[in-house]
Amino acid sequence: MQNLSTTHGVNPVQDLRISLVQTELHWQDPAANWQLFETLLAPLAGTTDLVVLPEMFTTGFTMAPEGLAEPEQGPTLNWMRQQAALLGAALCGSVVTQRAQGYVNRLLFVTPEGQVHQYDKRHLFRMANEHQHYEAGACRALIEYRGWRILPSVCYDLRFPVFLRNRNDYDLLLCVANWPAARRHPWRVLLQARAIENLCYVAGVNRVGQDGKGYDYSGDSMLVDFKGQAVLDKPAGESFVATTTLSAAALTAFREAFPAWEDADAFELADL
Repeated sequence: MQNLSTTHGVNPVQDLRISLVQTELHWQDPAANWQLFETLLAPLAGTTDLVVLPEMFTTGFTMAPEGLAEPEQGPTLNWMRQQAALLGAALCGSVVTQRAQGYVNRLLFVTPEGQVHQYDKRHLFRMANEHQHYEAGACRALIEYRGWRILPSVCYDLRFPVFLRNRNDYDLLLCVANWPAARRHPWRVLLQARAIENLCYVAGVNRVGQDGKGYDYSGDSMLVDFKGQAVLDKPAGESFVATTTLSAAALTAFREAFPAWEDADAFELADL
């Protein structure tokens, strides 16, 4: 059981540079995707604090984990450690991973010092039968990094505001995704809604192009501030790597001037 009663937290005191990487993915080809991202990431060395990649960034949104899942200490985790060290920045994205209990869609957050945080996707997208191929994660995972409290999430999680409710325990919500173009309007609205209701920054990173199942992706990766306003928003369908800075002072000032969290309802999630 997870208590979600509202508590007062500590706001960040320093700014955070964040980079969003929106690109096409090579279908079920980890080696090709490692090479793709190495090329895209290299210019970011020393210029950012956090780099966010899409969901299942080594394979695309596959429902064939049997031949693609990596062990928990697998090659992509090693690759992420290497890249984070080269960048001098944390690197995150989700990877098809095998546990003893089965397969999970695991978000990995790796710091430049090699520290690893993980979150297993809680809400599995049943319309693609994800729940028949993967095990659901059991709980949220809060990450503290360079003075910021970060809540990771994966794609379909974005539709469940209770699970993502800010108890004044995070400053930045990350959502990595393979969110099809047919539902791009909900994606954009939900990113803004989660930012407004949780008084936080939200970074959503999606892919572009077409996957091996024929689904099209428009990207629409965005960085949204605590008022729901887009700080970073590129035209649909384009690949890009973009960096912006999250203002700690602006977030703190808004929370102090508009402390809506003080009127939130206390509740518990009993099924975790």
